[in-house]
Amino acid sequence: MTPQKELLWTLVPFHELSASELYEILQCRSEVFVVEQNCVYQDLDNKDPHCLHLIGREKADSPIAAYTRIVPPGISFTEPSIGRVLTSFSARRNSYGKQLMLKSIDIVKEHYPNLGIRIGAQTYLDRFYQSLGFIPDGEKYDEDGIEHVEMYYTNTSIPS
Repeated sequence: MTPQKELLWTLVPFHELSASELYEILQCRSEVFVVEQNCVYQDLDNKDPHCLHLIGREKADSPIAAYTRIVPPGISFTEPSIGRVLTSFSARRNSYGKQLMLKSIDIVKEHYPNLGIRIGAQTYLDRFYQSLGFIPDGEKYDEDGIEHVEMYYTNTSIPS
């Protein structure tokens, strides 16, 4: 089996995103969360300006392959969070999701040491997040027509 290619990562605070980068991020989020998942919702939720934006590309000049936003404590949850997790449709065959989440977890640990991480996960990805050390925490709930569950990761969680 061929080893997985490591993406080139860029971590950018909102105020340092170029107009082109922001446009590309919003385009990817719209493609995945609105069009692909057939979900009409308000993506622009006033959280982006407070977040760090993690962008993964196969090459420096290639389109976004993977993306998350790192949400500070007190914005979505009491704890820091990882949100808008996506792998572009064309990059999914490369299984970048695990690489993306491990990088995101490391960034949260670096910026918010000694704090856990809380996410609102789509339930069909429950096993994926559990494999990374997240544990379900609470009841399932509907968010914009898609079933979700809160999940929690502690600094003592070890991905399996």
